[in-house]
Amino acid sequence: MKHHTILFFALILTLLLVSQTTFTQELPVIQIQKQIETLKNDRRGPYYRIKWFCKDGSIREPKDPCPDSIGGGIQHASYKKEVEELGKKHHIFFGEILAYTNPKEFWDATNNNSRIKQYQLGRYLNSVDDGWILQKGQYYRGAVQSEDEEEWGIQFYTDLLKNDQILKEQYYFIRQTLKDIPHEGDSNLAQLMRSQSKVLAEELPEFMDARIKIHGNPDQTDIALVQTFIKKNQSKITPALKKQFDELNTTMTAYYEPVDVASLTAIIDKLSNSVGLTTTLKTFTNTLSQKKPSEQIMAIAVALCDIREQITAYKTGKERLLLLDLSNKLEGIALKETQNWNPESVSELLGKIEVLAKLTTGTGLLEEWEWNAVENQLIIADKQKEVSLKELNNFLKSARSIVEWSTSQVKAVYQDVVTTYTSFEPKSYGFIDDRIRSSVALSLGESVSKLGSFIAQKSAVQNEVFSLENQSSIRGLNPGYAQGTLIVVSGSPEKTEVNSENIYVFKQPPSDLKPVAGILTVSEGNLVSHVQLLARNLGIPNAALSDKNLEDLLPYNGSKVFYAVSNKGNVIIKPADQMSAKELQLFTKKERKTDKIEVPVAQIQLDTKEVLDMRKVDASDSGKLCGPKAANLGQLKKMFPDKVVEGLVIPFGIFKAHMDQKMPGTSQSYWEYLTSMFKTADEKRASGTPEEEVEQYQLKSLVTLREAILKMPLLPEFENNLTSQFKTIFKGKIGSVPVFLRSDTNMEDLKEFTGAGLNLTLFNILDTTQILKGIKNVWASPYTERSFKWRQKYLANPENVFPSILIIPSVDVDYSGVLITKGINEGTDNDLTVAFSRGAGGAVDGQSAETRLITKNSQYLLAPARQVDYIRLPKTGGTSKHTTHFDQPILNDSNISAIREVARQIRTILPKETQSDYDGAYDVELGFQSDKLWLFQIRPFVENKNAKTSEYLTSITPIVREQQKINLASKL
Repeated sequence: MKHHTILFFALILTLLLVSQTTFTQELPVIQIQKQIETLKNDRRGPYYRIKWFCKDGSIREPKDPCPDSIGGGIQHASYKKEVEELGKKHHIFFGEILAYTNPKEFWDATNNNSRIKQYQLGRYLNSVDDGWILQKGQYYRGAVQSEDEEEWGIQFYTDLLKNDQILKEQYYFIRQTLKDIPHEGDSNLAQLMRSQSKVLAEELPEFMDARIKIHGNPDQTDIALVQTFIKKNQSKITPALKKQFDELNTTMTAYYEPVDVASLTAIIDKLSNSVGLTTTLKTFTNTLSQKKPSEQIMAIAVALCDIREQITAYKTGKERLLLLDLSNKLEGIALKETQNWNPESVSELLGKIEVLAKLTTGTGLLEEWEWNAVENQLIIADKQKEVSLKELNNFLKSARSIVEWSTSQVKAVYQDVVTTYTSFEPKSYGFIDDRIRSSVALSLGESVSKLGSFIAQKSAVQNEVFSLENQSSIRGLNPGYAQGTLIVVSGSPEKTEVNSENIYVFKQPPSDLKPVAGILTVSEGNLVSHVQLLARNLGIPNAALSDKNLEDLLPYNGSKVFYAVSNKGNVIIKPADQMSAKELQLFTKKERKTDKIEVPVAQIQLDTKEVLDMRKVDASDSGKLCGPKAANLGQLKKMFPDKVVEGLVIPFGIFKAHMDQKMPGTSQSYWEYLTSMFKTADEKRASGTPEEEVEQYQLKSLVTLREAILKMPLLPEFENNLTSQFKTIFKGKIGSVPVFLRSDTNMEDLKEFTGAGLNLTLFNILDTTQILKGIKNVWASPYTERSFKWRQKYLANPENVFPSILIIPSVDVDYSGVLITKGINEGTDNDLTVAFSRGAGGAVDGQSAETRLITKNSQYLLAPARQVDYIRLPKTGGTSKHTTHFDQPILNDSNISAIREVARQIRTILPKETQSDYDGAYDVELGFQSDKLWLFQIRPFVENKNAKTSEYLTSITPIVREQQKINLASKL
């Protein structure tokens, strides 16, 4: 008798949004790689021995079954000791046997469902790498019992799906797991078809063209394509390859079988008739096979959305499991039929895009609220015979957004586990691409590209990026031009060592990007991250592109190119040896030299050596006593006393007093060491030393200085003053109030240089010793390689940087972000652009944030958040890590109203209060705690005027006749 011990999910709700478990030991990548190779060659793979596992917890030998008197048990393999240790020490799980696994631990809510994702990733690796760690172990008979696995899976989902909240929050993820976890209704023929074709192409390179077709544009003709290939290449096909081709043919034949209405009806017949959806689904199913492809997909899109919306009307986990299996089967039908729907006119193409976009919601790629926000932007009136080019472009923009949001949903859900596995198994990186290709996002992206190409022809806004296909998915974000080596970074960017002379293509921009000549990103993060603001401010060309575009650029990696983004967002990338005379002229030394910006130091006041109450500084003190963060926040405190925290300011003078101390190991003060380094660097340049050698000398000297500052003794009078002011202003002694330490230099927020995010901010520090150490860390941060290189590249006097420090008490905000008091890329100067992420520090570090355009009477979703992890600020100091889901928007209507009002006041009151003639936009950091708005920083929003007014950029910007009428009956 076989039996499963099932633990119910009563505690899952309480575990959904808690700090992730931290595995303190660093992942031993090399050790794991060696272990994988050992497991591949072991005839038992990750398993040790087959035994009986009894209900009472006892374990028996294979020939000694669990007796019925103790409840029976199940038989399967146990794990090797080293495999078990990998799970215990590093939370890495290989070859999981589900029947042997605690359901709650497998769901793994405290680790963002890592364990269940690893199971899915393991299944993928198994399919693309001949069993992966089970290359030989897959023949270990009896190690895994399929009927036990299925029984476990059914009970797992029956219990899990009783939870309404889990269903709502993780609809996409749950549907995906059903394709991998055995439970009778599971089937993933599409993935199997891609995996089999991938393996064949690796073993027989001549099959690569067919494999690309199967992966990128699959349809029923692929069966004939493969058969023709076999006939033409019989001499190269070994018996082993013949067997693999037969398996691929079987999979493809099964995948492209006609709609099996009987199997769908069998599922629906098991559903309760008391729910109205059951009758609707029966009617829908009975007529499905009679419809042509376009009608089938339309009907399926509606059905999938109905299932998602009404699934909780069915009260048992068993019925909900049936509905989700039905949903996956219908999605499979839609994916096949979409290749048979071939629009011939613009009107038909728009209709197909609208239906496929709705399908993204029904399958979970889009959240329901996201679809509601964008749905009306995809409606072209049925009776409308023509539209303006502007209307068509707006449709394209919305459709393209849905493609991006859909693919970013897949990345957001699985990226954490894929990143971990890729460090020791490179083949893992293909998992996300495989999931995207097995979704409606593939067909939707293809249709949107067709529309983009049509519009490009009509509007003359053509990208010129080598000879790439589907260039309509490339769009400029910041205007500018550059010449340099193209570096395509297809993996994680965080360990990439960038060079200021190169142009980089990233999956997503690194959070601490050093100076580069130009950037292109698949995931642009958000419009107002520090990276994006620096690019915009400095005239660095910056564009967004698709995953496929990045893949197509790989052959050009390492080549010298010219790269330009126009004011209208069209993009040019071509070999440097094909530059015109006009383009070559852009890079003369004379023009480049004029870009340097002078840091003003004439008014700096270094004689103030006391810690200041932030209330006593205002905008007029910026660059004199302190940097703009403290000065402007002090100004905001006067304007919005209930929206700004109290603060302390450590002025320039205190920093300079400490730098005037003697530097250990030298005969100079810290300041003299710094200034002599710049003097020596100038002398080296004058003597003809190559700039690269000069920079290396400076960076080496700065390491010495930075390390010395970190060990610098703090002056006793300063420590006493800080302690006293802390108690007076924050109403608590130092060490009892958690605070932020924010670097605030005189090089920030200049008219032509923002300096956003170049120096250090320390989060939520409570301990007195850590606060004092933190002050020295902040003072040292302008001398890091990244900060120095940005200053050196764009400032005429980078040696004259003076850091002050702003100290403010922590506010544990629910969500935070950035407000720009104008439209960026979208809207007008009268509008607002906001980007918010959950927790503290939102949007500024490039998180995939919820971005909106707020007008006087409306607001538009430009992008939803796709950042799973975030941090909160506990009263005990430090940060706590959390994860979230995307089923609810971040900002609510009350927040939008509060943002409108504070922006209105900033625009009208700030110039008067500061007696400034500045009439530009502002960059504001803010957050919400229980819907109360808090302001943390304000600075001028700096854009690069040279890039926007460049004669060359103007010359490559096409004149678009936006009111030109397009007949919707036009042939594609």
